[in-house]
Amino acid sequence: MIQTPCRLRNFSVFSVLALTITNVFLTLRLLQSDCGHHVNNEPTTSLIPKLPSILTPATCLEYILSDNNGNVSEKAVFSGLDLKLGRWDQRRMYKIFDFAIHGEKYTDISDKLNVTLATQSSIEKIFSLVQVSHHWSGPISIAVYVAGDDELYLLQIYLSYLRYCFSTIRERVSFHLSFPKDRPPTQIRSVHLSDVITKYNCAKPEQTLNELLKQRTAETRKWRIKFPYPQNFLRNVARKNSQTHYVFLVDVDIIPSASFNFAEQLDKFLRKTKCANSNNLCAYVIPTYELDERVRFPRNKTDLIRLANKGLARPFHNKVFIYNQYATNFSRWQADLTESEDVKISHVVSNFEFLYEPFFVASDNNPPHDERFIGYGYTRNTQVYEMFVAGYSFQVLTPLFTIHWGLQNKKSRPAWREHQNNINRKHFEIFKRELFARYHKDPLKMMQPKKPKSITNAGSSGLNVG
Repeated sequence: MIQTPCRLRNFSVFSVLALTITNVFLTLRLLQSDCGHHVNNEPTTSLIPKLPSILTPATCLEYILSDNNGNVSEKAVFSGLDLKLGRWDQRRMYKIFDFAIHGEKYTDISDKLNVTLATQSSIEKIFSLVQVSHHWSGPISIAVYVAGDDELYLLQIYLSYLRYCFSTIRERVSFHLSFPKDRPPTQIRSVHLSDVITKYNCAKPEQTLNELLKQRTAETRKWRIKFPYPQNFLRNVARKNSQTHYVFLVDVDIIPSASFNFAEQLDKFLRKTKCANSNNLCAYVIPTYELDERVRFPRNKTDLIRLANKGLARPFHNKVFIYNQYATNFSRWQADLTESEDVKISHVVSNFEFLYEPFFVASDNNPPHDERFIGYGYTRNTQVYEMFVAGYSFQVLTPLFTIHWGLQNKKSRPAWREHQNNINRKHFEIFKRELFARYHKDPLKMMQPKKPKSITNAGSSGLNVG
């Protein structure tokens, strides 16, 4: 009897040790860098052949397999492009070439699915398309912004590489080219595909791009740092070249979940669901999380929640600028643990505030992005705010989600970036008055003469586009 308390105490210590070891083991498994094993579960459609087994990546950002079965005799990209043609934007600041490259099955898939993923990018971020195209089986419309002959030539090489190495890009992705009036490319150079495929490794799309970017001139690199990136203009280009009724508008490095066929399940939901809003105006929010670069891409919502509980995933921009996604109400979304893979509405956004920048799916008749906002600040949030003023209801979907690689933290912003933000702040003063005149509504009391909330980080989505 005297030894019983000691035995119980020893058993308790043993239990604690066992639980601790188990917890450490599970955490180590979460931190394994074999980020791409889940692609084996990727569904297929009649239009999309089953992918081969995955290659082991060097890092999570090089997670994707290569499935190169391209035609070596295929012509290099832009070979038929006439740089003296194209169309100008409304202010004649940018030249646009719609469908400079079109996906081989882009129109067929657009006929089968009623939603397109639309995005935009400078040359620095375009490698993300590899992972996006392996997770999204629908059509993809992307507006790409380049400047000068050196960037256009490097883009020719890289897109030739992507289209040869990855059938998902060759078949589903259509590229729309744009360049600034004051730094236009002047020539289409010859690119030999056979040289490209022998020089660059299909299994390393990010590394390949980084090697190419080193060839940019010092003048271009210096110009690129401070030149305002026209993300709203590019968003409109990508969206209006979508051939479907619905558009899923995201930044290029926002990766759809891969646990099941994201595009087809979303299409199924959109076809059967009628907007319950009294104005018949709905936007369907897809929650976005940041993910620690050391872990596997989450296989499903349950996997994502487990990572979040470990501190290895968190709501997008949670530390950088919490208002960016706060109204989505991630706690409520995580509490919905329905195991069905059918897409449904988790809840309606009830605490909308200015600065909210969700990634959402909506019909293509919603307000365009205002193109006077160039560079950093007031880009996505002004468009979302206009939708709110117009009467749109933002409804959060489950179990779909999207991922941005890397846990972000606040950094000091350079003077040139703050300068861009200040210019856009002045544009907003005019913009909000225009909205009031257009809709005769001021739901957030933006017209009242009071000092607005600090918005030094407004439009932080510019972090994602280079």
